[in-house]
Amino acid sequence: MSEPGFKTLQRRFAAHLRNPDSHPAPENIEDRRLDIYRNLFFNNVNGFIRQGFPVLHSILDSQRWERLVRSFFEHHACQTPYFLEIPREFVSFLASGKGREPEDPPFLLELAHYEWMELVLDASTEEIPRTGVQEQGDLLRAIPQLSPLHAVLSYHFPVHHICDTFQPDQPQEQPIWLLVYRDREDVVRFMEINAPTARLLQLIDEHPDETGKAVVARLAEELQFADVEKLEHFSRDILQQMRERDILIGTTLKSC
Repeated sequence: MSEPGFKTLQRRFAAHLRNPDSHPAPENIEDRRLDIYRNLFFNNVNGFIRQGFPVLHSILDSQRWERLVRSFFEHHACQTPYFLEIPREFVSFLASGKGREPEDPPFLLELAHYEWMELVLDASTEEIPRTGVQEQGDLLRAIPQLSPLHAVLSYHFPVHHICDTFQPDQPQEQPIWLLVYRDREDVVRFMEINAPTARLLQLIDEHPDETGKAVVARLAEELQFADVEKLEHFSRDILQQMRERDILIGTTLKSC
């Protein structure tokens, strides 16, 4: 078989595996053998996605779930061959809107993103540093150090509460801020935070060489909060809570 002919056969074979209902199988291939490949390829992808998005899987009926995964399998061009990256590719597919149907819940993409972020932190090879920081250092006078195993997220739906019995059909009036993190025991956890706390953590991340006091001053300026001393007192309590949860892992001293 010539190279162009072989490539044509490959494309027809791949198209058939992606969606047997839309693309007929190449001629002269036993259907029994094709069926092995049809089931093997789809079931592997379906299994990875189902494991990565258990809540999403639980709230969609089985037929809708299969159509969604089949659409992803047929239409999405993955940018990586690694199985562990399939959930990220699935979120990208949902964000494109290609697999959506009119009856899908309005929170579908946000819920998928939230579940993916939990998976990202769970599978991350990053570790909380054991040296180079003062675990009990002053969080305002010194430079607070963030754990690499955290993410500040914002959604329009309370994705952390969605389940079989709670499926909101309207977004919240105000954004919902969630902090997802992995602690020193390698347990992925989350907590709901408010917008100022989210911004405080973002500012620490954006200004890694500034003391906690300097970061709070930036926050006060952004919020147009005149009583900086009062905000420092409030922020110290927040930062201490973050340290207790392994979101802040300690402090370092400002270099001269």
